[in-house]
Amino acid sequence: MQRSFTTLYHRHQRLINPSLGLVIIGWQYRIPTKPTPQHPRCAASTSSDISPQTGGPGDPKTPPSGSTPLSKPFSPSTPGPSPSPNQRSSNRPSELPPDWDENPDYSIQAFTDLPSTNFGTNQHIVIDNEFKEALRQILWRFRAPIRYAFAYGSGVFPQTALKPPISSALHPHPNPAISAVQGGTGKMIDFIFGVSYTQHWHSLNIHQHRDHYSAVGSLGSSLVSSIQEKWGAGVYFNPYVTVNGTLIKYGVVNLDTLCRDLSQWDTLYLAGRLQKPVKILRDDPRVRLANQVNLISAVRTALLLLPSKFTEHDLYRTIAGISYLGDPRMSLGAENLNKVGNIVKHQLPNFRRLYAPLIENLPNVSFHDPRCSSPTWVDDPDTDSTLVQDMDPTKRGNMVRRLPINFRKKLYFRYQSKFQIPELEFQKMMEQSNDEDSSRVRRKQGGAFEQRVAGDEQISLNREVSAVLTDIIKWPSYSQSVKGIITSGFGRSWRYLREKWEKNREGRR
Repeated sequence: MQRSFTTLYHRHQRLINPSLGLVIIGWQYRIPTKPTPQHPRCAASTSSDISPQTGGPGDPKTPPSGSTPLSKPFSPSTPGPSPSPNQRSSNRPSELPPDWDENPDYSIQAFTDLPSTNFGTNQHIVIDNEFKEALRQILWRFRAPIRYAFAYGSGVFPQTALKPPISSALHPHPNPAISAVQGGTGKMIDFIFGVSYTQHWHSLNIHQHRDHYSAVGSLGSSLVSSIQEKWGAGVYFNPYVTVNGTLIKYGVVNLDTLCRDLSQWDTLYLAGRLQKPVKILRDDPRVRLANQVNLISAVRTALLLLPSKFTEHDLYRTIAGISYLGDPRMSLGAENLNKVGNIVKHQLPNFRRLYAPLIENLPNVSFHDPRCSSPTWVDDPDTDSTLVQDMDPTKRGNMVRRLPINFRKKLYFRYQSKFQIPELEFQKMMEQSNDEDSSRVRRKQGGAFEQRVAGDEQISLNREVSAVLTDIIKWPSYSQSVKGIITSGFGRSWRYLREKWEKNREGRR
């Protein structure tokens, strides 16, 4: 049975979807007849650990002692913008230029080409400094050039309460900072590496780290890169490998594939991961721009599914749950059923840092809670602030018009069938909303059709949006899982599956 964001309204009661941990909220459309008292608009600090002495964020100027340097510096080593001390401590976001996401230029080469100073620094989640350096040291063990990299998952951001530190058998000889942060028995750390030339990267990496690959590696980098790019979501994973005494899993993706998924939601495989807190270790201006589009698209999608008044938990659970619709791990019992709720519960301040600056710059939504005027609000995990959004049909139609193109087209086709719009009329409408003509600059303003979509009965809208998201995610996730058996080998794949089943059992207890 297909999971959906189906919502019901009954005196603002909240129900919990037991399979995803999503907050399910219902509502009726109510446009205020008089202004409501306004509280100061609040947003998280735009702080990041971008150092003016380094290259791009997360790119050390020199490798740590004992590490293997890269063959040559990469272009994102151009210094990125660094927040000033007063910006780091402020709870005000940096202003974004109006309509910065109207026609973003994904061909940019430097951080100075981004739309504004400090653009996208909300993506740089602050973690323990020694832990961050331990993660960076792992990157320096790869000679093949990594242009963009982030660490993610429960090995970096806890999803449950930490257990007292004990001697870990998982990591052979981990950096003490990793043991201190993870506690308990330790967890495998997940990485994604963005690279420019897939086959060349694998050629270099197979030569250096042949033991990271299954038998497929012996067939050469050409076959490895073909498997990566033609199957699944365009990612090649090497799990359960030890680097710097730490057990890790890393996925390799071409930067073009990554940027396309972030900006268009082709598969939501990586875009969905980056909609949750991650630790960016090496940055790239193109990816930062595309990811900012991804994040604001996640907010707009969630707003379509939420009432006029909701809480931070409602918003972040809706966003975090997007990428799990259609994920075969959820239906096969290979994932903790409380995963979405656990992620938000234990990472609320980081979600706030990631999304509050974007919310602050959107014209139709704002924080409406006196508690968020407190200087400690950003880091307070116990405050569940209230937000309000404008339910004006024009503004909601504009949100539909600005959804990622792949997602939007699929949603349009579903509503063409539902509204029984003639084919010729529909094709004319699609041509008018075409974003791919680089010779014209278009304002993404929603028309009558988009307003009709946004104004659909809420249960129906949630069902249609859920169906589209499932359609985007299901096949790439399934084929990526099947591909993992080949690329990882049967032994590693079986180990991974057993651990996921254990997580599912833990979630049922």
